[in-house]
Amino acid sequence: MQQIINFLIKNKHFLLFLLLLFLSLVFTIQSHSYHKSKFVSSTNFLSGGIYGWQHSISDYFGLKNENKRLLEENERLHNQLSALGVDSVATQFLDTTSFNTPYTYTKARIIKNDYSKIDNYILINKGEKDSIFADMGVITDKGIIGIIENTSKNYSRVISILNSNSRINAGLKKSNQYGSLVWNGKDPNIVQLETIPRQALIKEGDTIITHGRSTIFPKGIGIGTIASYRLNQNKSYYLIDVKLFNDMSNIGFVYAIKNNNADEIKSLEN
Repeated sequence: MQQIINFLIKNKHFLLFLLLLFLSLVFTIQSHSYHKSKFVSSTNFLSGGIYGWQHSISDYFGLKNENKRLLEENERLHNQLSALGVDSVATQFLDTTSFNTPYTYTKARIIKNDYSKIDNYILINKGEKDSIFADMGVITDKGIIGIIENTSKNYSRVISILNSNSRINAGLKKSNQYGSLVWNGKDPNIVQLETIPRQALIKEGDTIITHGRSTIFPKGIGIGTIASYRLNQNKSYYLIDVKLFNDMSNIGFVYAIKNNNADEIKSLEN
């Protein structure tokens, strides 16, 4: 103990310098948005490398389940093409760049997924070098996951739909009524849809989708089904509990969605 005290006394000036340096860095990051963004990007890079190494091991043991999921997705896509009268075999020779859609999809892998906190975040293994940037939507083949908040060169942090700060335009599949999708922080399988007007015709089991009212998600991406609903205190609109299509505790691969017309739309809105 005496040796520790002697060490502190002997190096008190150097230790004081380190303390002041640390405090100055903290205050600089908190008070300047540019420095804060650089710090967050650096954190994404470091944590991304660590979690990426961990998931490369766990993914190896999960290949059987992942292959099963991909087969189910392929079956569902073939059935959708068949329902549209399209030969799913012939489509492999089509030039998909000729399709009239403003959206580009980039596959990514989740390397860290929080779902037990009030404000949950997800880390994916794609970043700016893959043309992934903030305000892009993130989905799976089953439905939405969240919105990209911050990026580094190789990684991106996603605000999960299981986050108290998440606000996503969503509504009924069978009508044009829409509201705001939020999360009350309780059940990771249930989110809430607010401000659906009381004149809307709804019932348990109805499908909830994105309504395309922003540049983030295209219209029609699945979210979940109505588990229960009630009128708010003023009886002017519904408060709806939505059972998610996705199991937010078990997500492997996702797609980041880029709206190529987003800048043009935002410039007109401003």
